[in-house]
Amino acid sequence: MSNEMFRMLELVTNGYYCSQILLTLGLDNRGQHNPDLIRTMAGLAHGAGFGQGTCGALTGGACLLAYYAGKGADEEEENESFMIMRNRLAEWFIDSVGEQYGGIDCETIVGDGEDKQLRCGQIVGNVYACVMALLEEYGIDPKGGAGE
Repeated sequence: MSNEMFRMLELVTNGYYCSQILLTLGLDNRGQHNPDLIRTMAGLAHGAGFGQGTCGALTGGACLLAYYAGKGADEEEENESFMIMRNRLAEWFIDSVGEQYGGIDCETIVGDGEDKQLRCGQIVGNVYACVMALLEEYGIDPKGGAGE
């Protein structure tokens, strides 16, 4: 089991949601700690709280890409590949998770609730791996400084 998987398990055990886990891993990569950001990410969990919204792993993954490649200050520029990466993440999610479960909203993915934690954990791990692969492909170092 990878260090990221151990960390994800630790975060789940401590009560964090999918979107929070993804951003925590991003912060961990850079040796940063931002409780306000992690608290904010809880708003995306459970399909933005009502189950019928888009899975928090996908929206959290898009936020993780934005953490690495989005504009965060007046003097920064959005990475020229940000929108491409975000679109590719969404396409991958629809083609893999959406096809497997019949949709990309939490209610559809979780379905009857059987093996919810396992199912969601696998999805979060796969989203994280996809984001890391996209960053590598587009030359963005997950351990580098903000906006790199």
